[in-house]
Amino acid sequence: MNFHLLAAALLALLPLAAPAQQAWPDKPITMIVPFPPGGVADTVARPVADALSRELKQPVVIENKPGAGGALGIGTAARAAPDGYTVLLSLSSISILPEADRILGRKPAYTLGQFKPIARFTADPTVLVVRADAPWKTLDEFVADARRQPGRYNYGSSGNYGTMHVPMEMLKAAANFRMTHIPFTGAGPAVTALLGGQVDAVASGPATVVQHIKAGKLRPLAHWGDRPLSALPDVPSLKQAGYPVQFAQWSALFVPAGTPDDVVQRLRAASRKVAADPAVQQTIATAGSPLAYQDAPEFQAYWDADAALMTRAVRDIGKVE
Repeated sequence: MNFHLLAAALLALLPLAAPAQQAWPDKPITMIVPFPPGGVADTVARPVADALSRELKQPVVIENKPGAGGALGIGTAARAAPDGYTVLLSLSSISILPEADRILGRKPAYTLGQFKPIARFTADPTVLVVRADAPWKTLDEFVADARRQPGRYNYGSSGNYGTMHVPMEMLKAAANFRMTHIPFTGAGPAVTALLGGQVDAVASGPATVVQHIKAGKLRPLAHWGDRPLSALPDVPSLKQAGYPVQFAQWSALFVPAGTPDDVVQRLRAASRKVAADPAVQQTIATAGSPLAYQDAPEFQAYWDADAALMTRAVRDIGKVE
């Protein structure tokens, strides 16, 4: 009888023990970054992942998964188990690529509805840069030369329809000039190609190029914002130069749409603390990308509006093989 009573007592305790065993997170979290090291996404992801690791008491391990302008890594994250152990640190290209796939006549690698936003960390206008030894000192000189010699010059990007391709195509249309597009797997390789003389220009987030500008290797000509950049206060906007184009290369954290609400709330709370961490702010700002934090509700509204703008921009660009 005593044995049966003991067994019954142990069985009665099991339901109480189960929730403790399932508390999230109880193992490492994978943060997918859909670009190679050296770009804006990676620059933001590393300090954010480190700080999230401290907040959540579990390692947040970055997995760089570049390819197809970011679609490979974003698609992988979309198909991940919605259990909180896979998160995505993406750029604004997440809004662009599904429409690009439709224009190319192929099934989108993912849909925006497959993701739930957690927080936005940065929102930087792209910056037009050339090598410091380039003949153009100003945007006007650059545009005039490109108009005189259509197709002679080229620019690098992180891939077709990515956050370095779309803004340049917007500028080309507004300023009426032609350049050849050379896609790479990410901002890091594209900037390396610019430094090495394989391409003549790139449009990239400040975090990717500010250190090269400070080192005297690159020259900024203009940016796609609507107010002065803190990292590059003397660089004019395209609007100031008379070209009505604007583009923000933002970075944000997402989870698969089916992720439980309690996990989403934990991630939101942790992200809020990370964004308020002076060390994280300093690290990202030093790279040239000041924090522009938005919590999920505010970011969702921003994302919806930006996605509509980007969809129109991609349709204007049309089919690119």
